[in-house]
Amino acid sequence: MEENAILHFPESKFCFALRPDEICLRLRISKNDFPDEIKVIYGGKYSYACERRTAEMQRAYEDRLFAYYTVTLNLTDLRFVYVFKITCGGKVYYFSEDGLTEKFDFELSYYNCFQYAYINSADVMPPVKWMNGAVFYQIFVERFNMGNTCKDKSYINLKWGEKPDPKSFAGGDIAGITQKLDYIKSLGVNALYLTPVFRSVSNHKYDISDYYEIDKSFGSNAELKELIDRAHGKGIKVVLDAVFNHCSEELKEFKDVKKNGRNSKYYDWFVVTKDEPFEYECFASCKYMPKFNTSNPEVTKFLIGIAEYWIKEYNIDGWRLDVSDEVSHDFWRAFRKAVKSLKADCVLIGENWHDANVYLRGEQFDSIMNYAFTKACLDFYAFGAYNAQDMACKLNEILMRNTDTVNDMMLNLLDSHDTHRFLTRVNGDVNKLMSALALTFFFRGAPCIYYGTENAMEGGYDPDCRRTFDWDEEKKDNPVKSLVKSLSALKLIPAFNGAEVKIYEKDGLLFAERGKYKLIINESEKAVKKPFDSVICCAEYKNGVLGCGGFAVVCG
Repeated sequence: MEENAILHFPESKFCFALRPDEICLRLRISKNDFPDEIKVIYGGKYSYACERRTAEMQRAYEDRLFAYYTVTLNLTDLRFVYVFKITCGGKVYYFSEDGLTEKFDFELSYYNCFQYAYINSADVMPPVKWMNGAVFYQIFVERFNMGNTCKDKSYINLKWGEKPDPKSFAGGDIAGITQKLDYIKSLGVNALYLTPVFRSVSNHKYDISDYYEIDKSFGSNAELKELIDRAHGKGIKVVLDAVFNHCSEELKEFKDVKKNGRNSKYYDWFVVTKDEPFEYECFASCKYMPKFNTSNPEVTKFLIGIAEYWIKEYNIDGWRLDVSDEVSHDFWRAFRKAVKSLKADCVLIGENWHDANVYLRGEQFDSIMNYAFTKACLDFYAFGAYNAQDMACKLNEILMRNTDTVNDMMLNLLDSHDTHRFLTRVNGDVNKLMSALALTFFFRGAPCIYYGTENAMEGGYDPDCRRTFDWDEEKKDNPVKSLVKSLSALKLIPAFNGAEVKIYEKDGLLFAERGKYKLIINESEKAVKKPFDSVICCAEYKNGVLGCGGFAVVCG
């Protein structure tokens, strides 16, 4: 056994309660080690010396360096203690707080066993249950559809269908989304994520000057309420974008600071670094987006009040949290408590592009936008950096960053308003796009489709990724749209959606399994003979041969 590879921490992503009486354990070992068996010996804190139970762990995940053994236990005593028993080559080892040893004294176990001293229900991260079955559709509101054709159009400077620049306005609005709810529903979508809708001078609205008013180019507060009510009537959740790291320089509180300096009662609302000349921290290098001082209790109250208002008055179903990793943990803890006390199943999705485990322990976010998954797909499909074995390892490593509860709520995406369109990254290869979409649906969590992907929309980096939707394609069938509908239908099947996910490489192919459903992906340089029964959807699969760049979703 490679002792330096063995790792476990109690009350962490290696030991977490799914419910007050159910706990999941993970033990990491070297990928090169194949023990005869690994068992966990567990029991109650005060009876462990004389009364113990044993459960066998399974080798469930492998990444580039490590293998992970897992087991889920139902408990009768919530004062939980345990050690691991590893049998390798006929020799027995124990793994406890003392590390790897050949013996373990159970009579003195209260000194060095692992423990979860008491599983308090308040410390168990509750899932937002609807997220596990969610299929998201992200809409950049300004470019999706113009529903109110009678509004003042003097601000519009981009003809629908032409390529945008950073200052373009095409006229998309909230009424346009409401008008297309039936279309959105037809894709199998049951959750919307909208980019910001509040008052702002920009087309993207990430510089907000009034958090309580819908921007007039998008419509009115009443029109947002109508959208949400109609969406709910069709079984579609609505998640709004919360921009709480920064605001617009036109926010009245910031304007007061610019005018009155230290005499302004809002001076400490922002991170002012110099009075003369007036300097302050901002988002990126955008001086028109001053940064909030979220450590100020008044700012905390102001921003939480905004979040509460849109939940109470408009019944939104969640917040996507912009630039969430630059806001204090203390703020997000207070934010979560306030939001969840109002609506327990209101999802909180952070915009964290990197490993965010510190935010995902049940006290801040429910999940994040899973850009690690995005990058893995780019490395596999677009950049040629990963083969099937590499990809399987990377996806398993991503799953091992967080608990199962969090993994089931992750927002898995191929692209967004902040990235190149995935189809453009793969040089217009529709088969690669479809294969990646299938993988997105098979991966643990909620798939998120960026508007227009179903019509094979292309686009480079911002602002080119924010083109207008081509509504001439609405009634046309195409293979991508048909695939999205087929995959969305799978998410409705409990035997698929409720199943564990297993990802591995075999014979140069990438496999993802959920129960009796299996996705097989061939990104190698040669066709492979693979006869399948019960093919649900596929590309480059004919007469039992899975061609290069092909995939197949099969049942059984």
